[in-house]
Amino acid sequence: MNTTAHHALTAQPADTAAVVAELRDRAEITDALYRFGLGQDLKDRELFASAFTADAELDFRPAAARWGGKPPVMVGRDTIVDAILAMFTGRVDTTHQVTNPRITVDGDTARLTALVEAQHLLTADPGTHALLKNPYTVDLVRDGSRWLIRRMRIDNTWYTGDPVAVFGA
Repeated sequence: MNTTAHHALTAQPADTAAVVAELRDRAEITDALYRFGLGQDLKDRELFASAFTADAELDFRPAAARWGGKPPVMVGRDTIVDAILAMFTGRVDTTHQVTNPRITVDGDTARLTALVEAQHLLTADPGTHALLKNPYTVDLVRDGSRWLIRRMRIDNTWYTGDPVAVFGA
């Protein structure tokens, strides 16, 4: 479900403190997705893990179904981090670019939709790649002054290359 409000902020312009608080929340919400992408790109376990709640769920099935892949839903921060970094470290170089973030905040929960272009190159054979354009739907929760991903669903609009060589079937 996309976030389709006709405006970005809900705080009244005259309420400066509320506007600042909402802008901070929106920056922190988007930063959770940036930590997800950059943590993978740098193979930085701590940064990658910092994006998720302990009980997070990552569902890559809708994207993988485009090329016949059938991955399980990954449940738990450690499972997500371990599985993805094990699949990529020393084998796949990645770059993630996040665009079109849209955010709805409801107290201590939020929903983020964004487009993420993810390039995956086999380290030993950079000519073998998969470039994916993926719509993300992300549910987040507040954790003090930062936000964490509780659920992430990754769909796929298009791809080029050979995702089976990168991700498996």
